[in-house]
Amino acid sequence: MTAALKHDHHPSWDERPTPAGQAIKAVMLALLVLSVLFPLWVITVTSMSSSETIAEAGGFVVIPRQIDTSAYQTVFAGGAITRALWISTLVTVIGTAVALTVTVLAAYGLSRPGSFASRWLLAYFLLPFLIYPPLVPKYLVVTGLGLKDTVWALVLPPAVSVFNLVVIRGFFQGIPRELLDSARIDGAGDFRILARIVLPLSKAVIAVIGLFYAVGYWNVWFDALLFIDRNDMYPIQRVLQSYLLAGQAPHTSGAAVGATMPPTEAIKMAVVVLTVAPIVAVYPFVQRHFIKGVLIGAVKG
Repeated sequence: MTAALKHDHHPSWDERPTPAGQAIKAVMLALLVLSVLFPLWVITVTSMSSSETIAEAGGFVVIPRQIDTSAYQTVFAGGAITRALWISTLVTVIGTAVALTVTVLAAYGLSRPGSFASRWLLAYFLLPFLIYPPLVPKYLVVTGLGLKDTVWALVLPPAVSVFNLVVIRGFFQGIPRELLDSARIDGAGDFRILARIVLPLSKAVIAVIGLFYAVGYWNVWFDALLFIDRNDMYPIQRVLQSYLLAGQAPHTSGAAVGATMPPTEAIKMAVVVLTVAPIVAVYPFVQRHFIKGVLIGAVKG
């Protein structure tokens, strides 16, 4: 009987939740979703509201009354936002491709047993976790290489994330070694094994890490503040900072949008929407890979 009781006993985290526990979880999840969606709703509605609606609401509009897209017309009329969106898109695409290529190659080399100086190289990559590189040497290196005021100043410095490297390395280590050895016996080299076997089996983790890199490059701001002085090379986050904090107004053409300028709050919120929308649009396509990609990679490592 004692053995039966021990057999029926489950850990607390493995037990079925009570109705009260399920209700509490549902309420907490609902509040969490509301805390994310409500600010997005307010920002979007405010960006498409008229001056009268914003004045009556006292700044931020919660309940829309009429749709007014003049703020978006004003933002796109000057060309600064369009150019900044193009710079951010270029940085994100090139940076994600470069970062994924370097990270995957490094992770594959470090995941193979017996590879040259793998332990020393892994310790070298993990060193920034303990000692963060100073800002002044980073600035001197970037400017010394002639990368200032170029796209590469935003692409190369954050090209390798140690966390992403460790996750992909852990995932690669989980691939059966017999499968790779059999391919090597058939005459396949490391690059062919990586391209034909490892990468097809690692689509989930590659998609997740790619999203991490893409979000990081899209939200680059501090590096742009350090290395970009030309206004025509500003990414969207740098332009957003100048609009929201520095109080600069967008450079617009009055003939393109009419004689009446939209309210300042609507213009600011329109810029915020344009900044957030691309990542929000891409995220649902990668979200389903999160559990399979990141958790497996982290546990296997």
